[in-house]
Amino acid sequence: MRVLVKGAGVAGLAVARELVARGADITVAEPEPGFAAAASWYAGGMLAPWCERESTDETVLTRGRGAADWWDRALPGEVRRNGTLVVALPRDAGELKRFASRTSGYQWLDADGIGALEPALAGRFRQALFFPGEAHLDPRRALSLLSEKLAARGVAFVRDEDEGRFDLVVDCTGASKIGSLEGLRGVRGEMLYLETDELELSRPVRLLHPRIPLYIVPRGDGLFMCGATMIERDDAGPITARSLMEFLNAAYALHPGFGEARLIETGTGVRPAFPDNLPRVLRAGKTIIVNGLYRHGFLLSPALASEAAGLVLGEQDRREIF
Repeated sequence: MRVLVKGAGVAGLAVARELVARGADITVAEPEPGFAAAASWYAGGMLAPWCERESTDETVLTRGRGAADWWDRALPGEVRRNGTLVVALPRDAGELKRFASRTSGYQWLDADGIGALEPALAGRFRQALFFPGEAHLDPRRALSLLSEKLAARGVAFVRDEDEGRFDLVVDCTGASKIGSLEGLRGVRGEMLYLETDELELSRPVRLLHPRIPLYIVPRGDGLFMCGATMIERDDAGPITARSLMEFLNAAYALHPGFGEARLIETGTGVRPAFPDNLPRVLRAGKTIIVNGLYRHGFLLSPALASEAAGLVLGEQDRREIF
């Protein structure tokens, strides 16, 4: 079967991998060279289904549990299974208790436990939640390496293609469908990269705050990704001064070493989301649509890709899979 996958973000590449594994002949069409136009280029890469349960449906937890294993099989050696640490300043201790009440799979740590896990944070927090089953990866490396592996398996990457030449089309074009796909909206996210040799972290750290929760993900060699806002509009313009100041203030509150960090990059992206913030796999004629991944691209793309591949090859016949 000849299948055209439209979009080379995380969803499109995951779908292509699942279809190749099932023996389909795949072409991936992406009009923008590289990945800079994809929202997944600005992702945190956290495979954190238990933490995400705090603000989303149980479905995200059940569907996301297998993501780390999927990425491990796809890109051996790229997944870091060091868990997630969630902290709060003493004045925001109530936020930590609220987070715990909405999640599972965690361990409570005291100050000594925090210091043993992350020496750079020793003495800075009284309590924390540790989610040992979670993992993370570098999204930019993951996108690049997965596309290389697909090309090596015979997947053709093109900028445009005639859909009529294919048996089926899988549309994974994300935010470009806003306005044409019913119910789909854009949610703006902002992020930045900081570089410092003042501290080291081994895992993503989430700092809870009632106004602007922050996560910091280590990328290695002193580089840290900081994110991310969730603003209800589809503006992909530059980061705002307010967001930049709040990011930097929160990072400094986590550790004063970030006060001397170098600001390497800022970025914004528009996340496509449906009203319930859950993704969909839909079928319209010979086109299957995978969209609405919201803030869960790397976490939920493996599950959606498997289901979309099953629908392409006749293993599923439901219109809406997720």
